[in-house]
Amino acid sequence: MQFELERIGVHESVETVFPPSELAEYLADLPAAVSVIGDDPDEIAACDAVVTFEHRDAFLEVDWVHSIQAGVDRFPFDEFEAEGVVLTNSTGIHDRWVGETVAGYLLSFARRLHVHVANQQDRNWEQPAWDEGFTLPGTTACVLGTGTLGSGVAEVLGALGVRVTGVRRSAEPVPGFEEVYATDDLLEAVADADFVIVTLPLTDETRHLVDADVFEAMREDAYFVNVGRGPVVDEPALIDALETDGIAGAALDVFETEPLPEESPLWDMDEVIVTPHCAAFTADYFRAVGDIVRENVDRLADDEPFHNRVV
Repeated sequence: MQFELERIGVHESVETVFPPSELAEYLADLPAAVSVIGDDPDEIAACDAVVTFEHRDAFLEVDWVHSIQAGVDRFPFDEFEAEGVVLTNSTGIHDRWVGETVAGYLLSFARRLHVHVANQQDRNWEQPAWDEGFTLPGTTACVLGTGTLGSGVAEVLGALGVRVTGVRRSAEPVPGFEEVYATDDLLEAVADADFVIVTLPLTDETRHLVDADVFEAMREDAYFVNVGRGPVVDEPALIDALETDGIAGAALDVFETEPLPEESPLWDMDEVIVTPHCAAFTADYFRAVGDIVRENVDRLADDEPFHNRVV
């Protein structure tokens, strides 16, 4: 696809992750003018491309939209295709960042760090029981999704001595995973894992893939982690599994409703770690996004296919 690229807008919604001005400044040397934009339809229509966190209907008037996230379930694919709008995403930049966050969750559970932090708030000096803590080498983590995020998780956990298995559409081997199960064998895959970790995007096929049957198949001493998308998990089934001690605990970065409602019982559970959809946040985020945008500007000038094109 070829079009004239004269102005790129950095939409103010990226403020959720980093200051839009940082990205605009990072891209200031591009041949196109780069500026921060808001929701004014005329301001958006004046752009040929927009870098954004969220979707706006006015984006259907531009030629190219880039999502700063890997997940693109916020964007209406059919409408983009009908209007001839190119959609690209930021797949490929989050692997190590998310992997380190997941490692932090697992280390917290293993070394009881979340309990100590909670005790500190009450000035409570209480040592754990002699058999509460454990170490990660020799444990098994089953990662649902073996793409960029899943592979990043596998890389970091593997370095900590964790045996990592994966679940994907087919059981074909994937580097970094000692064993791979097909999605049809999900219940078998999670049955012997110490940790079950979701890194899946949200699609029609993955919505509520993790349901009561999955939690029933997990060991009672296993922990559940979700850094993919909230609706991949049946949240009431997760809460029931936690309240009935069907699983040992959970670390959750994503939820069916975000922000997590104040009345959610997940806030008050001792063995649940809640983080506000920030597993990939890092000071380098805007640079990594900017490098993808820069590459695609160069590709557009050379009439080459877009990198990370979704639509």
